[in-house]
Amino acid sequence: MPSERPCVEVAVVLEREASPNRWEDWRFRLAEVVPQQPAFGSEPRLLHDDGRIARWLHPGFRVELFRDEGEGYHLNLTSGQPVWFVLWRVDDEDPSQARPVTVSLSYNEAGRWLDAQERVDNLPLPADIAAWLQAWTDEHYRPEPKKRARPASFRAPGERGGGPRG
Repeated sequence: MPSERPCVEVAVVLEREASPNRWEDWRFRLAEVVPQQPAFGSEPRLLHDDGRIARWLHPGFRVELFRDEGEGYHLNLTSGQPVWFVLWRVDDEDPSQARPVTVSLSYNEAGRWLDAQERVDNLPLPADIAAWLQAWTDEHYRPEPKKRARPASFRAPGERGGGPRG
């Protein structure tokens, strides 16, 4: 019987600023990642709009932990400030709207998204989620053992680095 992966369910709040400067019509900012609540429903909804700043709640993101992302979780936890990574996109048909696509806790996964030219922002991870991630990572992640470099005296002359002796 397959076991379910550990997960947390969250909602993402994106903020949109109208005409932040003369070069941009809109600027988007990741504002919050919050625990999912039943009252949020399943569709994005406008929380605030004063004509300049609008905040949208995007519910229903499931952040699952995968064994093959252990190194990415470890890197996130040891970075000094563990974070949520949120991939988001501006709507192609309506550039005044943006939407989050997915949320992760893996530093490596966020790096792959950035390599693919995606927009990725992050926000600090709450202490309880960081502790949950740390406990899972401690149980499931084992770093690759470091390979000891062979001393130069044991390598063939053509494989040795450095200049002539003298």
